[in-house]
Formats: sequence, C-alpha cells, structure tokens
Amino acid sequence: MNLDIYKTLAIETLKGLIGIQSYSKEEDQVADLMENVLKSHNYEIHREKNNVWVFGKYNSEGKPLLLLNSHLDTVNATASWTKDPFKPLVEDGKLYGLGSNDAGGCLCSLMATFLALDKEEQPYNLVFVASAEEEISGKGGFELIHDKIGKIALGIVGEPTLMQMAIAEKGLMVLDVEAKGKAGHAARNEGVNAIEKAMKDLKWFQTYKFDKESDILGPVKMSVTQIEAGSQHNVVPDSCRFVVDVRSNENYNNQELFNLIDNQTESEVIARSYRMNSSGIDLKHPLVQAGIKMGRSYYGSPTTSDQAIMKGFPTLKFGPGDSARSHTVDEYVNLSEIEEGVEIYYQLLNGLDIKE
Repeated sequence: MNLDIYKTLAIETLKGLIGIQSYSKEEDQVADLMENVLKSHNYEIHREKNNVWVFGKYNSEGKPLLLLNSHLDTVNATASWTKDPFKPLVEDGKLYGLGSNDAGGCLCSLMATFLALDKEEQPYNLVFVASAEEEISGKGGFELIHDKIGKIALGIVGEPTLMQMAIAEKGLMVLDVEAKGKAGHAARNEGVNAIEKAMKDLKWFQTYKFDKESDILGPVKMSVTQIEAGSQHNVVPDSCRFVVDVRSNENYNNQELFNLIDNQTESEVIARSYRMNSSGIDLKHPLVQAGIKMGRSYYGSPTTSDQAIMKGFPTLKFGPGDSARSHTVDEYVNLSEIEEGVEIYYQLLNGLDIKE
C-alpha cells in the first residue's frame, strides 16, 4: 500500500492539534478536531468527555481486539519558550509546537495507521483511542472509557520511543511524608526539631536498596523531590514535610513497596495512589517478536504513561519522537519521524496474528 496520503494526513492533523491549547482537562477542542477528522473518513464516533474512539469497519465477533492509543493533552507551556507554543512551525524538517513530540506525533501516526490498516480486513479487530488527562494520570482519561471499549487483547501505547520497543515501564507512586516534632524557642533547649527527625528518613530514602532488581527495568528508584519545614528563624519546627517519587519495577506492586517503606521509616507516610504499577509485555509475544524481526530493539522505560492504568491485557509503548524532547522548551518532532512512524506501525501490524 502507498502510505503517502496517510503520512500527510498525520502531519496535517498534528499541525491542527498544535494550534489549539490542550492542557490536561482542557482537551475539548482538540477532541473536537480529532472527531471531525475521523468523521470525514466515515467513522461512527464514540466520545466520553474529552476521549474519542472509533472501531474498525471490519470488526467481527471472535477476533481479538487490538487497541491503538495515545493522548490528546499536553503539559503547560512555560515562559521560556522562544517560539509560539501554539503555532505549528516547520523549520529544517522539524515541526515545532507544544505537544508535537509528546505525544502528538504518536497520536497522529497511530490514527493514520488505523485508517490504513482498516482499508481491509485484519486477523484482529481494531479500535483507535485518542484519550485525555494522560499528563496528570487523571481518572477522566483512558480509565474512564476502558469498560466501554470491551475486552482488549493487546494494546499499543503511543509515546515517543524513537520507534524502539519499550516492553516494560516503571510504575509510579508518590508519597507524602511528615516527620513530627514539637515547637520550641530556638535560643533555648526546647522542643523537638522535626527537621532533625526527618534527616534520618531522608538518608534512608537516599541510600536504601530493595532486594529485587529487574533485568529490564533495573532497581526500584526513590527520589526526594520536595521538602518544606519551619516558619521563622527562631522557632524549632514541629513538622517537616517532604515528597518522595517512587519508581517501581515489575517485582513489586505499589502496595508492597508502601508497606516496606512504612515499616522502615519513622515518619508518617501517605501514598497518593497505588494505581500506577509497573506494566509491559512478554518478550515472547508475537508483536514483540515481529518487531525484533523488523530490526526494532527493545528496552525498559523509566517513565510512566497510560500503559500503567491499562489492566488485564499486555501493552507495548512504541512511537515516533524522542522522550528526551518531552516537556522541553521549543519542543519539536521531525517530520521524517512521523512518516517513519506510519510506515513502521503499518508494516508491523498489517496481517499480524496477535494471538499468544
């Protein structure tokens, strides 16, 4: 199949998306645009809040369902941008604009691939989902519509991976930690300094090593990322609060990690959520093996995506663009990366038997 028209469609759709502000929970207008593009190809549109999805025209009972998914939302633009983040600009083969790399290039490449694959019957059923709230791990995104899609056999999550296969990704758990002391005058030997109490636990978070490392994802990683204590110079603080970013491997779920951490530390520890566990796909899965035969490499990703909330089916994180460009000033994606994305997605998936 000549994929040129689909590559052009992906690029032009991405330009349209860049031109519309689409911060998390504000994706209504980009969802409208995606809906209109798919309507123009005569698809019945399904929509829940700012999530848009369509099923393949050749879908039938008895075939496994393949999910093609990426997200509509972006992080907020910072004042450091030297270009207009909402004006698609092509320079030297690069398409600049907020969300161009994360994950507009993936989203539009997957949409175009869906349309190309759906020109003829496949060994599987197809669903394409443009979802919301990925950047904030919001419950109004893919999680909201999962049950409405039906039983999914396999998912491809569009995130920038340089078109190499992220067969696993680390989970995420955010901890709010508080060391409690007793207020007193700093000039006298009074009170219990919460900062000093916190220092022991801060050191533990910095140095502790969990027993189970992963061949593909490495060790569990804990990083103290925020800290707050004290109100004025002459008062011994009675509270020291800090935030810990925990990235889990497949050997621990977040509840297990929390229990281990809580038992090892003196401070009060509260997890914001346990839902973002490590996820991935077996190296022996037909999709991964087909990718290897095409020359695609595989690795474990340290970052999280909607893959973490997709339960009950294997997922592969895979897409055009470079994760190192995500959330950066003057974000861009190469036009050639989008074109390559459509080409590789199609060649990988066309006619593929996805049954394990």
